[in-house]
Amino acid sequence: MVAVPLTGNSPTQPPLPPVAPKIQVAGMNFFYGSRRALEDINLNVQPNQVTALIGPSGCGKSTFLRSLNRMNDIIPGTRVEGSVQIDGLDIYTSSVDVVDLRRRVGMVFQKSNPFPKSIFDNVAYGIRINKLTRSREELRGRVESSLQAAALWEEVKDRLHVSALTLSGGQQQRLCIARALAVEPEIVLMDEPASALDPIATQRIEELIYQLKSRYTIVIVTHNMQQAARVSDVTAFFWLGKLIECDRTNKMFTAPAQKLTEDYVTGRFG
Repeated sequence: MVAVPLTGNSPTQPPLPPVAPKIQVAGMNFFYGSRRALEDINLNVQPNQVTALIGPSGCGKSTFLRSLNRMNDIIPGTRVEGSVQIDGLDIYTSSVDVVDLRRRVGMVFQKSNPFPKSIFDNVAYGIRINKLTRSREELRGRVESSLQAAALWEEVKDRLHVSALTLSGGQQQRLCIARALAVEPEIVLMDEPASALDPIATQRIEELIYQLKSRYTIVIVTHNMQQAARVSDVTAFFWLGKLIECDRTNKMFTAPAQKLTEDYVTGRFG
């Protein structure tokens, strides 16, 4: 049988429609009192990707991250100008339910902060507060699935009613991730989630981030250039409150468009 070569006459697949960004930030300025901490930020975050925010200390990365679920609202004198949209809705409009917003946009902090409760009650806390289950059995199922999603279930399944404070640092951080996932967010924000962990625990967190992006949109702040290169699809470089450059991570680390970005990622400063 003679193989028939493919020709240009065969029907072609139509291009896939563009995917709308999960997060759209346009012309954003952020102020602590009279001091402007972020200046004219324009950034789109695509769904089911990991976006890493890099830059030296004090450049606005964490402020920007916390603005995505209005965590900065608890600081007196702060204000936002411009637009921050999630799924096309400006989250700073007066009609937005901030409690619901923070359920949809979860946060994992730099230092693990388990409650002085059992492992089970830590994960169940948000589920109970938001009344997301109707039975004890359903609650147990949600706790188990959250611990599985955080790659912690096999390590703690036989001691769910032991204090969470008995866990190692890496386990506590994964517990906090499980607690964030338990309320079924759409977006997970992570502020240097592995900075206080040893290399083995850091690797577990990085593997977990890679796995979670199939289900969640993830934005992570990191000072670790190698970590940003390993876990992220897109990298955004902040400098003195400005977004200098944002692109695919492999391009940002091999052929950045801006000299300032190149100097930072190659270690010339920072």
